[in-house]
Amino acid sequence: MSEKEVDPLQGTIRENIKIGLKVKVVQKQDQRTGKLTEGIVSKILTKSPNHHHGIKVMLENGIVGRVKEIEG
Repeated sequence: MSEKEVDPLQGTIRENIKIGLKVKVVQKQDQRTGKLTEGIVSKILTKSPNHHHGIKVMLENGIVGRVKEIEG
């Protein structure tokens, strides 16, 4: 996998997500379209170590969604 390619599983594992990390999330209302919203993680809301749809987080701007991509 090249540096530019995104592993789709990385957003499903809680230990990969850290507060302050830049991520792209899908909000509940955007699940059908798959529209991604970029932001900085302020809270990790999923308690389990992994979730098949992505770890649920709150971004600094208050948006809640499931992580689909980790920007680093």
